[in-house]
Amino acid sequence: MSAEASAINMAVRASIWLKPHRIVLILIALALVLCAAFFMRWDWLPQYWEMGLMGIWRALWILAVTCALGFALAVPLGLAQAGGPIWFSAPAKVFCTVIRGTPLLLQLWLLYYGLGSIFPQYPWIRESWLWPYLRQAWPYAVVALTFSFAGYEGEVMRGAFAGVPRGQLEAARAFGMSRWKIFRRIWLPQAFYRALPTLTGETVLQLKSTPLVATISVIDIFAVSSKVRQDTYLTYEPLLLLALIYMTITGILVFVFSRIEARIPVKIG
Repeated sequence: MSAEASAINMAVRASIWLKPHRIVLILIALALVLCAAFFMRWDWLPQYWEMGLMGIWRALWILAVTCALGFALAVPLGLAQAGGPIWFSAPAKVFCTVIRGTPLLLQLWLLYYGLGSIFPQYPWIRESWLWPYLRQAWPYAVVALTFSFAGYEGEVMRGAFAGVPRGQLEAARAFGMSRWKIFRRIWLPQAFYRALPTLTGETVLQLKSTPLVATISVIDIFAVSSKVRQDTYLTYEPLLLLALIYMTITGILVFVFSRIEARIPVKIG
């Protein structure tokens, strides 16, 4: 029975992929790949592949670090707005409003060209252990992207925390649970599940925001693509390859988040 069920399942999946419109799309994609392979110049790849790999690695670790730090900051921001006193909720709301109301490029330039130009004026900063980091561009990129992610995701977490039924929290208090235990075992897990679909989209948007770090001399994959265009005077080839790289990373992110969502046993609400 199990073998028959698996065979039926495979047949159903195959029938889904072999629908006429999907076959046409697959053929179009293959034709585009063949045209790009045979009618475009790719002889520059061996010269830039090592730099490209370093650019991909830099973009990925910036994405991972800023999303992790941003989500860690978004949880208290959302919690403060959903159930905190006014002296906590008001600053959190102001922070989220300012971050969401101003362009990320402006925030990045204010940190790098504004704050970064003030630090060298103080000798005690130049003589401290922080100076080797403050004189580089990547810390400002990490801070700006972290604040941006926290500002948007903090508002999402506010709605997620507010959407958890109050009756469950009151029942937990009636059972004698501490505030920390209620937060850790009831409030945060349900809020995280409610925010998970939006978290997937915000992570993809964060990936698409990473090319902005090239404007402050951080060499990511977008900066490598720009260098290739400047050196070879080619336009379509590096940009098409760059688009393919971002689409591949986006597909992996969406797949990973979908698997995480599928592993949650019970849907809330």
